[in-house]
Amino acid sequence: MRIKVHCQNRVGILRDILNLLVDYGINVARGEVGGEQGNAIYLHCPNLINLQFQALRPKLEAIPGVFGVKRVGLMPSERRHLELNALLGALDFPVLSIDMAGSIVAANRSAAQLLGVRVDEVPGIPLSRYAEDFDLPELVRANKSRINGLRVKVKGDIFLADIAPLQTEHDESDALAGAVLTLHRADRVGERIYHVRKQELRGFDSIFQSSRVMAAVVREARRMAPLDAPLLIEGETGTGKELLARACHLASPRGQAPFMALNCAGLPESMAETELFGYGPGAFEGARPEGKLGLLELTAGGTLFLDGVGEMSPRLQAKLLRFLQDGCFRRVGSDEEVYLDVRVICATQVDLSELCAKGEFRQDLYHRLNVLSLHIPPLRECLDGLEPLAEHFLDHASRLIGCPLPKLSPQAMDKLRHYHWPGNVRQLENVLFQAVSLCEGGTVKPEHIRLPDYGAPQPLGDFSIEGSLDDILGRFEKAVLERLYAEHPSSRQLGKRLGVSHTTIANKLRQHGVGKE
Repeated sequence: MRIKVHCQNRVGILRDILNLLVDYGINVARGEVGGEQGNAIYLHCPNLINLQFQALRPKLEAIPGVFGVKRVGLMPSERRHLELNALLGALDFPVLSIDMAGSIVAANRSAAQLLGVRVDEVPGIPLSRYAEDFDLPELVRANKSRINGLRVKVKGDIFLADIAPLQTEHDESDALAGAVLTLHRADRVGERIYHVRKQELRGFDSIFQSSRVMAAVVREARRMAPLDAPLLIEGETGTGKELLARACHLASPRGQAPFMALNCAGLPESMAETELFGYGPGAFEGARPEGKLGLLELTAGGTLFLDGVGEMSPRLQAKLLRFLQDGCFRRVGSDEEVYLDVRVICATQVDLSELCAKGEFRQDLYHRLNVLSLHIPPLRECLDGLEPLAEHFLDHASRLIGCPLPKLSPQAMDKLRHYHWPGNVRQLENVLFQAVSLCEGGTVKPEHIRLPDYGAPQPLGDFSIEGSLDDILGRFEKAVLERLYAEHPSSRQLGKRLGVSHTTIANKLRQHGVGKE
């Protein structure tokens, strides 16, 4: 158990606390002093159980200078360690800490993958085993300052290295403790430069608004972004729900705070719960002994984006509802209440109101999430802006591939315009990237546009094309009458709908047996 003693900063108070613990036979494995002015003592007591703590608590609070005692989930150093690990683990480029003997002290997951070892196997490995003609300690001693963009070869590949010396407050070379080495692949620098330039247009400016419908959605989102309330974004797959959520975050008062995203779809309940809420020390077999921070705690003060919220399990729905109502939650395997200020933005591909009607989603949670709502239209409803959007993706693809910007032939544009786009904007981007990689001569032609047929609308259902033309036309005619008769259940109404006399329709209905009980 870990406890926090809020106390006066006076000489001898720690001795008084420890003497009481000794009287009860409580072992202290680790202690730390924290608080803004050193007014808190944290103690890790592995053999302290809850009943003992309840008995000890009033006696501890009776010690002169002790203001309060409570259980906590983490020691301050454990929290810093978890936060640092989470930040380094989120980086997609290798980061290594090297001592002045040239040995690797620590590395993130990307660095371990580069070296071909596990993260826990990294400490003690000589850097020279992997880096050719690269004496980092000597380089640090000679420069004593940060070095950016140094070309080094690691395991046969060329990297651009950033080197940040680890130095104490003294300037003497003997005070150097090592350096942090960050590696960037030289063959991806051009791509990174493009993405950096692309990110200069942040927030709503990065959302392409060539369609009138999409421009109207962005106008609504701009008005909702500053409001500190939950936001529900509805839209099909590939419509850009996370992009819109990020834009709303950046345009809000929380724009400088963290933005974290979790896709709830397809995650097992236990994994989704620990990712979102974290877990306490030793919460289950195989758990980290110090526990794990969830995305909610890493997002403190910022915005949490939950995609696929309609697929949340009932248990997670209940925990999310409690957080939205009370602003607090409990980590898995912990009794500690954690209070946080986080804005929640959710996204869904399905109609949550229909799931509520079926009993598959909590109505109280739906109303909590649906304080503000936005609907992103599918691409097939935004075809008025298709041409400039396609040109934008062609430019993007040509920059990534490193080829001249191709033109889009009128026939290829016509093919794009008549497709139903089940994957929406994301599918358009991928299709045009493939087209640029296939085209020759600087023009994208219809044969370069490869579009799958899945998801094509079937307005009249699937009917056989066996037999003669009269047989096929008869089946088609019957399908039309059956489809429309449900909406126009009389020969006069149906005749008016199809532009023929009601006598003709009556004969056709009788011929095909449509409308009979």
